[in-house]
Amino acid sequence: MNSSLHHRRIHPRRKVVIIGGGFGGLSAALHLKSALVDVTMVDRRNYHLFQPLLYQVATGSLSPGEIAAPLRSVLNKQKNTRVWLGTVVNVDPESKLVFLEDGATVPYDSLIVATGSQTSYFGHDEWRPWAAGLKTIEEATTIRHKILYAFEVAERATDPLQRRAWLTFVIVGAGPTGVELAGAIGEIARQTLKADFRSINLQETRIILLNGAPRVLMSFPEDLAEKATGSLGRLGVEVKCCAMVQHVDKDGLTFESDGRTDSIAARTVIWAGGVTASPLGRILATRTKADVDKAGRIKVKADMTIPNYPDIYVIGDLASATDASGRALPGLAQVAMQGGRYAAESILRRVKGLPALPPFRYFDKGTLAVVGRAAAVADVFGAHISGLLAWLVWALIHLMYLITFQSRILVFVQWAVQDLTFSRGARLITGIAPTDFNFDQEVSDLRRAAGLEKEPVTAHSGTQRSLPNEPGPNG
Repeated sequence: MNSSLHHRRIHPRRKVVIIGGGFGGLSAALHLKSALVDVTMVDRRNYHLFQPLLYQVATGSLSPGEIAAPLRSVLNKQKNTRVWLGTVVNVDPESKLVFLEDGATVPYDSLIVATGSQTSYFGHDEWRPWAAGLKTIEEATTIRHKILYAFEVAERATDPLQRRAWLTFVIVGAGPTGVELAGAIGEIARQTLKADFRSINLQETRIILLNGAPRVLMSFPEDLAEKATGSLGRLGVEVKCCAMVQHVDKDGLTFESDGRTDSIAARTVIWAGGVTASPLGRILATRTKADVDKAGRIKVKADMTIPNYPDIYVIGDLASATDASGRALPGLAQVAMQGGRYAAESILRRVKGLPALPPFRYFDKGTLAVVGRAAAVADVFGAHISGLLAWLVWALIHLMYLITFQSRILVFVQWAVQDLTFSRGARLITGIAPTDFNFDQEVSDLRRAAGLEKEPVTAHSGTQRSLPNEPGPNG
């Protein structure tokens, strides 16, 4: 008799619940394709998001659909797996139940928690409306709105100080996300939009990259960080290190550096300065009495489980794990994917009655960051490369890791067109952002100050955003 069939007749199929459909959760689900387990994936979104390319949505290179894939579509051939759209609000580790916001409960025998992280403002969440983070599609489209809207407003502004503030972009945080955003905005100002406006000189655009650390890309070797700084400089990006932000509002920000406090008038501030654990991570830590690190990540054992709870695996950005030398594992996609595979294999070995896996060991394939067109830095298996070669490696790896074949083709075509023409096809202003202001009122005030108040104003009144030839909210 077939051993797996015999096992199913004697033992019920083990129930595995995965919370989160990111890199870690999806990797676990794909490796749990087995008749020995029933898998339920729960996510508050119905799609898997390829976060490393989210900055390209924020800067108009790609559309959201090109870097996201429906979870049901990805897993539709895996008959032992079902996908639930829902928000997990609690976990009872004693009764082995997961509670959803809609009132449903999901029982489990093994639980994999891969809910990732969210933007951290280091105790200043009041800055969030004026300094958008970059962790979700919604945040990416908000940033795209802010960037493109800033150029449109500057085109209409007549006051030099107001125009300068709208043409100033500040990115807080100089990790890979901050560096990639700064480089992309530099390309937008100096290449993509250079022939699109008539009243503004785009060479006056200021792009400022603020970092609290002594250099950019602290997780990279120093020589690569220096090359990245040089590439940023050629795109007109000003890099200010050892700068700690003190305040952010609609008019800009203040920061402290070298014992001195300075202010920057900027209507566009983007936050890439840090992350913290997801809210569910804090709940799970409380319920299991697990220790957490300063970012709120759960400290896990060498087998990626919570101490005293061998059936609860925590992977990806939510896990505080170390390598063989005791160094903390970075919050990278490849760490999450390897963790997901490890958790899945551990569960299957337990179901089959096989010996446990050895402790999790992260295989570091390297780190990459792109600065601009044909400019990147990469630390690949200890080899330090930069420039065009690093950019080609970066592009190839990112194409390979996109989940669907369709996304790979679409992204490749978009990149080819962009590199040949410098055009960014997704330069659409949609929705509103907190930094919008009543453009009609501002123009009217300027006209009144110039003695033109009796001249009719043709723009629609009362709209949040009424650019030339743009209809109001009712058409």
